[in-house]
Amino acid sequence: MTKEHTHWVLAFYHFVSIENPFAEVARHKSFLADRDATCRIYISAEGINGQFSATCADAQAYMDWMRQHPEFKDVHFKIHTHHEQAFPRKTIKYRPKLVAIDAEVDLSQRGEHVSPKRWKEMLETVDDRILIDVRNDYEWKLGRFEGAELPPCETFREFTEYADRLKEKADIKKTPVMMYCTGGIRCELYSAILKQKGFENIYQLDGGVIGYGLEQGNDHWLGKLFVFDDRLAVSISDKEESPVIGTCHHCEKPAEAYYNCANMDCNTLFLCCPDCVPKFTGCCCSACQQAPRMRPYHHQTVHKPFRRQHHYK
Repeated sequence: MTKEHTHWVLAFYHFVSIENPFAEVARHKSFLADRDATCRIYISAEGINGQFSATCADAQAYMDWMRQHPEFKDVHFKIHTHHEQAFPRKTIKYRPKLVAIDAEVDLSQRGEHVSPKRWKEMLETVDDRILIDVRNDYEWKLGRFEGAELPPCETFREFTEYADRLKEKADIKKTPVMMYCTGGIRCELYSAILKQKGFENIYQLDGGVIGYGLEQGNDHWLGKLFVFDDRLAVSISDKEESPVIGTCHHCEKPAEAYYNCANMDCNTLFLCCPDCVPKFTGCCCSACQQAPRMRPYHHQTVHKPFRRQHHYK
């Protein structure tokens, strides 16, 4: 095992009825208490959504432990390798909903799950389709599938309005609508919204972009993938490089590395090129370089994201 591949980073979710989610939170905390692992795991009565990193042995132990329980035996874990932990701490919490939305969604109305292999074939053969990216705009700026559109939405409520507008340019009975997100969980809900709006041919990428990259590589993908951990940006495949589509916040040169502003009272997320990171000492602007509460900067270990001040004392 090389130094570069000492840890596994897992991404997973599973919709399943959990009778006592608080007891499940406690069970998770107990199992992981003495493990060399960090994570963000959210559990509700409707299932589990997790991002997890650990030494390879502890990651395997966690997956084996999960599969011993009937409600989680079918969980699909997407695995990346990394040289260290990807999260600052262990976070295991109850949440009322796995995805924050302000309405009830009938999950029985979800779109058809499409394997990465079939997704690639559809991208190459299906005409007059609509390809939707249901992630955030900062994820879109870093990387996306060729020809995808980003709904101009910041909230779930706005997506329902977008769905109504989509009816004006698509035949809801015939037009194929393909949608994708990072790991697949958002599509479970947003595809159901389109089905409830009357769209009949809804397809969602099974396993999301992560699963696609692991199985199909970079075909039809541009840029990198934003991830919600210390890595921030990753290649979806190590088979080949994908064209850089992001631009530096400061100089507008090609860039594919995201940073949180080193001014902790700003914390703006921005793309930055290798030349501008040291020039602005990890900050989004010159004014932030004079701020009183700064993350420490070093050219070899650029500050990690999502850190609060007590981590630097």
